Amino acid sequence: MDYISTLLSKNGLVVAFLVTGIVVFLSDWLSKKLTNNKLPGSAIAIFSGLVLAYIGGSITGGSKGIADIEQLSGFGLMGGAMFRDFAIVSTAMGASFAVIKKTGLAGITSLFVGVILSFLCGAAVAVGLGYVDAQSITTIGAGACTFVVGPVTGAAVGASSDVVAISIAAGVVKSIIVTIGTPFIAKYIGLNNPQAAMIYGGLMGTTSGTAAGLAATDPKLVPYGAMTATFYTGLGCLLCPSILFVLVKMFFA
Repeated sequence: MDYISTLLSKNGLVVAFLVTGIVVFLSDWLSKKLTNNKLPGSAIAIFSGLVLAYIGGSITGGSKGIADIEQLSGFGLMGGAMFRDFAIVSTAMGASFAVIKKTGLAGITSLFVGVILSFLCGAAVAVGLGYVDAQSITTIGAGACTFVVGPVTGAAVGASSDVVAISIAAGVVKSIIVTIGTPFIAKYIGLNNPQAAMIYGGLMGTTSGTAAGLAATDPKLVPYGAMTATFYTGLGCLLCPSILFVLVKMFFA
């Protein structure tokens, strides 16, 4: 057993891919046998991954989910930003520039609507929690955009560390909701073509959540949604600490 444990620890990334493959295989099997493919196997796999991450963090008391288990530490690298961004960039090979151009004004508009609407929802929650200073309200509102925009905005406006932590938590919750919810609402909102995917990415933002949700819906839509979701993050980092912060200061000291 010690030999096996050592072997797993030394080959963490290989083990992570192996476990992921098993989870995906079982998820596809469950999707076919229990739901007659009405619930995508990818959605089951994503939900299973979240459950395993929670279990791993609960068992070890750590902060990296299942990667806190020594034998499964490879998930820390596999699930990190590098592999995520590499996967998103690699899928861009399947994107059509002609299709992207067709989205035009609707795609650009979705970015501004998505950032402002998410910011307003986050700001409203911040006020509901009792925050009355512009720095805190702006930071939490930015966190509702994405868990990247939150800390960037917090650092720019001078928010406290606990408020920055709340903004990150808000972004993570949003990412999880988008990840799990996208496959369920896709058919009701017409999320079945590249133009719709780009608009959806602009409205939702959260690149990781959008990419995962679209992967569970239709992998061919991932590069389109991820593209506008990436612009969403950049736009949020520009608007939240500047224009939106100034507007919040007009109403809160």
